[in-house]
Order: sequence, then structure tokens, then C-alpha cells
Amino acid sequence: MTGEQANTSALCVGRHPYLSDHLARYFGNLGLTTRAVTGLEAAVAAARESSADVVICDYDLLATLSLECWEKDELLSRTAVIAVSLTRRPAESHLLDVNGIAGFLYLPILDGQRTLRMLESAVAASRSCYSPAPATTSPSDESVSQHPESLVGIPAS
Repeated sequence: MTGEQANTSALCVGRHPYLSDHLARYFGNLGLTTRAVTGLEAAVAAARESSADVVICDYDLLATLSLECWEKDELLSRTAVIAVSLTRRPAESHLLDVNGIAGFLYLPILDGQRTLRMLESAVAASRSCYSPAPATTSPSDESVSQHPESLVGIPAS
């Protein structure tokens, strides 16, 4: 686990408590500091209480609810949102579904290290978009900011 991972906080949002807890356990085992909440309203309230670096949200919840309240909030709009699905593979997501989403993960085939790299890239990209002064970036950070489409999906192993 890198120092960056140890400091990365994730808000894990599901449409029911079991899924929220499952996401929090999974990403917590990868070294992130996680908090589980159920539903988008609870996620908005939790994110305002303690700002998370990334929101890991159940894809089906995002597909049924609008992120409009999230996008209009000054603090929340700066947080990367990653959609996670148990049933839909990245190739099955539609562009309209991923509008405003920093990345898409298919939970059954996740590789821990690739997942962490994606999360770190999403966090770095969201921070660089809103930083007043550009920070020193590694080559991988630069390629992410120049090619944000690389954040959508993790290819199957």
C-alpha cells in the first residue's frame, strides 16, 4: 500500500445497506479509508460532513437517480465518482449513463492493483481540475489529464 492509498478516503454508496457495506469492506481491504452510506441523499449529506477523495457508487443507483444535486454543489462537484456494477460489464455501459462519472468498475473481475491505479488517477484528475496552481505530476498523471477517456472502464484480464 502506498502513502497515497493510505490517505485516500472513499465514500461507498449502495442502494441498500448490504451493498454499501460490501463496497466499503472491499475497498477498505485495498487500503482506502471507507465510509458506507445507503442512498444518494445520505451520500450527499455524508460527503458534506467529511469530504471524501472519491465516491464509489452502485451503478444501478446512479442509473436511477439524477446527480444534479451533486453537480450543483461546489464541494461535491469536485469529487470523482466511480460507478461500480455487480452485473453490467464496462462495455455494456452507455455514454449517457457515464456522463459525469470518472470511471466504471465491474466488481466480479476487479484486480486490486489496477483498481487502485484507476482510483488514484480519478482522484488526481479531479484535484488537478480544481487546483489553483498545477502540482508536479508523474507521467501517468499527465496522460490521465490529457486522456480522461482512459478512466472509463477497466479492461478484462
